[in-house]
Amino acid sequence: MSPVDRRLGRRFFARSSPEVARELVGCWVVRLGPTGPVRLELLEVEAYLGESDAASHAHRGPTPRNLPMYGPAGHAYVYFVYGMHHCLNVVTGPDGEAQAVLLRAGRRTSGEVVGGPALLCRALGVTLAENRLDLCSRSTDLWLEAGAAGRDVATGPRIGVRDPAPLRYYLAGTVTAKKRSGRKGPLP
Repeated sequence: MSPVDRRLGRRFFARSSPEVARELVGCWVVRLGPTGPVRLELLEVEAYLGESDAASHAHRGPTPRNLPMYGPAGHAYVYFVYGMHHCLNVVTGPDGEAQAVLLRAGRRTSGEVVGGPALLCRALGVTLAENRLDLCSRSTDLWLEAGAAGRDVATGPRIGVRDPAPLRYYLAGTVTAKKRSGRKGPLP
């Protein structure tokens, strides 16, 4: 089966962000580059619930920056933070609900862990140019693939968010599970 045959489709993403986030752990994010594909197994993600979630970029309603969150599931929402870092989210849920899952950490096929959403974007070459990209399209060079089933997924509070809700999902036993100091303020 070729990697394209394992792409996650729109129906996968058109569910609540916590449900999608849990199932994304162990999946692969793939980017075709000039020297071939870069593949990262997702080790850690965070769910954002839209306008009802005080930590979400959509908490105060639609803005030019967060508008992709209100669009179709399976599209990228990329934002630039601290004037130097990009963060990649995948839009989830029904159109108009502004739910998203932040991709926080991954592991290369070599076993090297890429910890943190900015490093994950750097490893994949993701910039604002990928904002609104349809990750379900067969013609894109960035997509998500199904991973191994039966992963042991743990939960905990999101990094840098005051809300203690267990909306961070990670592969149990990985280094990403350790408590890290995080950024402050609203997230996607």
